[in-house]
Amino acid sequence: MNQITIGMFAHVDAGKTTLAEQLLYHTQSIRERGRVDHKDAYLDSHQIERARGITVFADQAVMSYKGTTYYLIDTPGHVDFSPEMERAVQIMDYAILVVSAVEGVQGHTETVWQLLQKHGIPTFFFINKTDRVGADADRVIEDIQMHLTPDTCWITGSFANGQLGEALIESLAERDEEVLEAFLAGTEDQTYWLRTLRDMIRDHKIFPCARGSALQDVGVTEFLEQLHLLTTSAYDELGLFGGRVYKIRHDPNGVRMTYIKALSGTLKVREEVCYLDGEERIGEKVTRLLRINGSKLQPVDHVSAGDLFAVIGLSLAETGQGVGIYSDRLDYELVPTLTSKVIFADSLNVKDVLKAFKTLDAEDPSLNVIWEESLQEIHIHVMGIIQLEVLQQLVKERFQFDVSFGSPEILYKETIASTVKGYGHFEPLKHYAEVHLLLEPGVRGSGIAFENLCHANDLTIGNQNLIRTHLYERDHHGILTGMPLTDILVTLLKGGAHNEHTHGGDFREATFRALRQGLEKAENVLLEPYYEYKIKVEIDYLGKVLSDIQQACGTFDPPSTTATRAIITGKVPVATFMDYSTELAAFTHGRGIIQLVFGGYDRCHNEQEVIERKAYRKDADPLYSSSSIFCAKGHGYTVPWDQAEAKMHLL
Repeated sequence: MNQITIGMFAHVDAGKTTLAEQLLYHTQSIRERGRVDHKDAYLDSHQIERARGITVFADQAVMSYKGTTYYLIDTPGHVDFSPEMERAVQIMDYAILVVSAVEGVQGHTETVWQLLQKHGIPTFFFINKTDRVGADADRVIEDIQMHLTPDTCWITGSFANGQLGEALIESLAERDEEVLEAFLAGTEDQTYWLRTLRDMIRDHKIFPCARGSALQDVGVTEFLEQLHLLTTSAYDELGLFGGRVYKIRHDPNGVRMTYIKALSGTLKVREEVCYLDGEERIGEKVTRLLRINGSKLQPVDHVSAGDLFAVIGLSLAETGQGVGIYSDRLDYELVPTLTSKVIFADSLNVKDVLKAFKTLDAEDPSLNVIWEESLQEIHIHVMGIIQLEVLQQLVKERFQFDVSFGSPEILYKETIASTVKGYGHFEPLKHYAEVHLLLEPGVRGSGIAFENLCHANDLTIGNQNLIRTHLYERDHHGILTGMPLTDILVTLLKGGAHNEHTHGGDFREATFRALRQGLEKAENVLLEPYYEYKIKVEIDYLGKVLSDIQQACGTFDPPSTTATRAIITGKVPVATFMDYSTELAAFTHGRGIIQLVFGGYDRCHNEQEVIERKAYRKDADPLYSSSSIFCAKGHGYTVPWDQAEAKMHLL
């Protein structure tokens, strides 16, 4: 049996959940069609989703049609929940991108499109809401061709019952020389053209467009048949088991459920699944396998390539991780740029609150929950205000206590702009470790990288690996604002140990002190997150938009203009532009379109102002000391960073 995973994507309120409801109904997967506005949609099964009328979680349903099993995943359309959407993208065979026939291509539509193209997901467009006043499907497909891809073709009215119309065949012929020759020869039958269309969709050479009204059930059954004829899968059920983790959830009893898509082979209950935890490959036994359909869980004894399922028994596997024969880990590009403090009553045990947020962090790694020991505070990373409101409801519902959040602040980072050497020595009585590091500026977005030039004659391989492990075991604070350190190449030059007195934790202390001592000597730089933006406005508003971008300390490329429209692209700090979409909508009367995508970190535009506002006291951070500890006359004593280098044993 064919098994195909299809994702539903859209800008918020374009109608994708309603379309998913109709597809499920017409495949007899559900008995009644729910509606978002009636708060009874099958895939918006969570109370929070129904109350708000938006999709928050990437939930899945199973439908069967003419011998093929389809896994349908409804993803969030609101930008605050785009990390949830991105995690689901990576297991799709095909995507349906729903676009409103009234609003057309919107900012988040472009973000979704770029993500689908990055991951090579063959995509169908469904132009929805054609029954609405102001709908113009032909105008929308022109927008798609202008802003997303020129390689589109209508399948509504051009393709039915496996028969391709002349216009559709001509569209295929225009895109491939061999196909053009077949078209001119006129010798091929409909079977050839159906196979060609299917192959071109799979190879991203053409993107079919359908139209209709999901709410009024117009064009849906035709689209379902087209999907069935134009989608294929080819999974290897005979090989070794391999899969990809795409979601973590916990059941009402707190049991961890690891959602996996099987990419090859089969998996049975009580078999072992191997994966990497850090650099260690571990194996854990599968205690249960569950097939997920909406809010229903169905136990099964085995799963095969192409299946989506949940595993109970894997305690450490994380989202994006390969399992079985796959050992890689996927990275995500839609990351939060804001941070917020968790506020809770003094009567609550901080350990219980932190445990709850660590559970949420496993389910949504973009939260990046941090316990600030020195402040006794919990901090999280978020996309926006709506996400905080949902988190507040979620904590109350699942863990039965109340929390609130501090106002979201920009998530700054720090790096260095000069090359220095850092030295750390840790030698209280009966302890000994010394570490020499070279710190160099790294490429933007590279994080903390490690190289090793230490000779095994100077320090054992085991201790060298220990230093590397300690560098990666936690985030490191910069010395300007205490924000996370990033984009640094750390090279181990030398290290010293004592056969008798070096114990566990000594190299941890020496490594951290060496890193911090190097930062004290370096030229430190504050980084802030930037948006890559695309703004589309009527030509009359071009001057105002360019002025606004300059005032926001952004940059822009030469605008692309026509007689009536202008498109402006460039980069701008998140801090100065995060609310601009509201302002743009106001002065363009809703006709301006803005797309904001995280564009990485770069120099902070108001560095000194932020440093003064943060008022970080680098010498008062108990977890990050730049001093070294030496021993004399049976006692350890502290030496400040600017005097420690002269006392190092290995210099």
